[in-house]
Amino acid sequence: MQDLKITLIQSDTHWEDVSANLSMFEEKIWRISGATDVIVLPEMFTTGFSMAAHRHAEMMNMRTFKWMRQMADQTGALILGSYIVNVHERYYNRLLWMEPGGQFKTYDKRHLFRMENEHKTYTAGESLLIGTWKGWRICPLICYDLRFPVWSRNRYDTTTRKLSYDVAIYVANWPTTRIDAWDTLLRARAIENVSYVVGVNRIGLDGQGVEYNGHSSVISPKGGVVYTNEGTEAIHTVELSANALEAFRDRFPSYMDADDFTLEFEEYEESDLD
Repeated sequence: MQDLKITLIQSDTHWEDVSANLSMFEEKIWRISGATDVIVLPEMFTTGFSMAAHRHAEMMNMRTFKWMRQMADQTGALILGSYIVNVHERYYNRLLWMEPGGQFKTYDKRHLFRMENEHKTYTAGESLLIGTWKGWRICPLICYDLRFPVWSRNRYDTTTRKLSYDVAIYVANWPTTRIDAWDTLLRARAIENVSYVVGVNRIGLDGQGVEYNGHSSVISPKGGVVYTNEGTEAIHTVELSANALEAFRDRFPSYMDADDFTLEFEEYEESDLD
């Protein structure tokens, strides 16, 4: 496993304007200095945190999907970001994992933010995504998922003697009023999972008057802040050290003493989404 370069793009967004956001983020991607392995965009980067899914949802393989494939092909990097997707008349806050060459994976946000009635508009995901890129096992998650440690728990496989993932990446629209929780929970997820954690948040004011001040961050497996940015637009690349990760896991294998558990899922009925 070689070192991994991850580029965080912390940006304001144009409220519910897909065309403007795709153009803006394309320009920002081309401003990345030097080569990178992974490019991370915020949650709902094409619209902002909108509940108007009926107006802005896209079918898979359409506009944003094709744009992300183009960006991945042109940069040679894995692109991660979430947007609004329509699947058989159900709406999802869906993260797209797009590799150069068109290989892709998806993750649907599991924990929907009920304080803004996200659970009344969108359907919750039912499976965790852990993919491999450049030898790193990567677990992408979305915003409110950060508050639920069981969902992102890094499992130790006694057969392979490996943890499930090496870095968790959270894309978010996390408001300024609760930013202390964001900072604290990013560090907690890194410490408890003995993994790097990356969080990419937006800045600015959205169409509902909600303010965001970023705090996009990279956290080490020890819980130290490798990088953070408050309040300004930023395009920043951080190199994650494979040797440092493996050395710390060897010295401090707390994951070997973790409690075992299983997850049970609630079946969502149509009436639950009304």
